Amino acid sequence: MILTEEQKAEVAAHTRRYNELKAAGQEHAPRALPAPTPRDAAPIDTKAVIHRETIPAGWYWTTRLDRGDALRLVNVSGASTVSLLAWNAADPSERLNHADTIKVQWAARLQKGRVLLSDMGRALLGITEDTSAAHDAVVGGSTAATNAAKYGDGAFRNTRDNFILAASKLGLDRRDVHPCVSFFAPVAIDADGKFVWSEQRRQKGDFVDLRAEMDLLVALSNCPHPLDPANAHPRADVEIVRYRAAPPAVDDLCRTATAEAVRAFENNAMYLGQPLEGAAR
Repeated sequence: MILTEEQKAEVAAHTRRYNELKAAGQEHAPRALPAPTPRDAAPIDTKAVIHRETIPAGWYWTTRLDRGDALRLVNVSGASTVSLLAWNAADPSERLNHADTIKVQWAARLQKGRVLLSDMGRALLGITEDTSAAHDAVVGGSTAATNAAKYGDGAFRNTRDNFILAASKLGLDRRDVHPCVSFFAPVAIDADGKFVWSEQRRQKGDFVDLRAEMDLLVALSNCPHPLDPANAHPRADVEIVRYRAAPPAVDDLCRTATAEAVRAFENNAMYLGQPLEGAAR
């Protein structure tokens, strides 16, 4: 779609208003976030590893993730996208809110130092390592309809149906399936407001580490993203490593990067009945 001059002016006006609200909403300048993690950095101590799993192409995986545990998602081939849903294990009515994750932190870009927020204003997962910052918090996962439009007739699994099955395994149901975030999905928005896919930002061996900030139920789906330009349904496995993360330092980046993140972890501390000092542990 080509925008008219009137539409471009409207977009510019909304952008200015957004920046005004962002400046007013932030009590202090956010910390600068680091460059992506090198792919050969951040090794996991073998003694900290709890479990390893391979999610075959098109399939899903569920787990209960204890607070302080972490998941490393590894894009083994470079062709995979991993979509995620998460719920508070003690009260699954509290769940990942991808919209609040974006607007509360004033950024649609998921990368090291960001957190995934719940609909109760609490931190569910912190992104502690990330090699690409090429993730999607806007478009969402595939459905039977998007698969049919792209690949034609065939038994192609999709993210939406995977999450319905995953929810059932976790004792939840269809109404608990909410909008997801997707890792290794290099989606960006161009100057005209259109979604673009930047395949060069997704590489073999990319990984992202997600640290649980409360006890969680987690579902992952390894299905191609709706915007993935590949003409054939990708057939690529994903490796999952669950491990015990090191206790966060007082100046932990996820917990201190922005005023909004600080408030989210204050909410966690109040909910868990624990002091915020020592990273609310």
